Amino acid sequence: MDSDNEIIRMPAIFVGHGSPMNAIEDNEFSRQWADIGRRIPKPEAIVCISAHWETKGTMITAMEQPKTIYDFIGFPQALYEIKYPAKGAPELANFIKAMVRQTPVYSDLGWGLDHGTWSVLCRMFPDADIPVLQLSLDFSKEPAFHYDLAKELKPLRSKGILILGSGNIVHNLRMMVWQDQAYSWAVEFDDTVKHLILSGDHESLVRYPKIGEAARLSIPTNEHYLPLLYILALQEKADKIEFFADKITLGSISMRSLIIA
Repeated sequence: MDSDNEIIRMPAIFVGHGSPMNAIEDNEFSRQWADIGRRIPKPEAIVCISAHWETKGTMITAMEQPKTIYDFIGFPQALYEIKYPAKGAPELANFIKAMVRQTPVYSDLGWGLDHGTWSVLCRMFPDADIPVLQLSLDFSKEPAFHYDLAKELKPLRSKGILILGSGNIVHNLRMMVWQDQAYSWAVEFDDTVKHLILSGDHESLVRYPKIGEAARLSIPTNEHYLPLLYILALQEKADKIEFFADKITLGSISMRSLIIA
């Protein structure tokens, strides 16, 4: 995991991944993801928390060669032909299992890289030459559990490991429209989250249901929101926050992304 080269402390990144089509479309979002990949130091490895891997208990991929998972239907054939052949990192998986104390972390050999991970990484790091692991979301736990667990991952940043959260701050598929527009409640919640992040009020973000009706509409289920909490928990006092791809589209999908460094 460590090499003879100098290890650079890595940023932590949350990406609003939106549609899987961003993996193959040249658009405002995929271009900004590619730009971030060029701007940051090359990671030793990547640990991704994706909205699309929910489990009972906390799991981490521990195979040598994770498969590319096509966890969607009804998209063009070109999307199913994408491969992201990044290697796994069983040694790092074991290190993380030993490092996390608040809950058992179990090795998984059957998952792989779902589209919450590879649709972003194929734009950020198209060479797929960086080992990638996924850490699952325990659907039985409250948001505070996820935030506290993520705090234990902080030492990874100093080991050259990029921690990537992949979800969406606003994600309501039932109210989605096939137009480049935004509901007023989506704009309200996205803006509220932005200001809470900038003010460092993580407690309010963890207790997001108290924000009100805009939060209820924006987060009907929280699997796309929880990856944001993982990244915010990694923030140190000296870190600065930069937003990118900060737009709401399809009515109810926020693409707002951020980098903490």
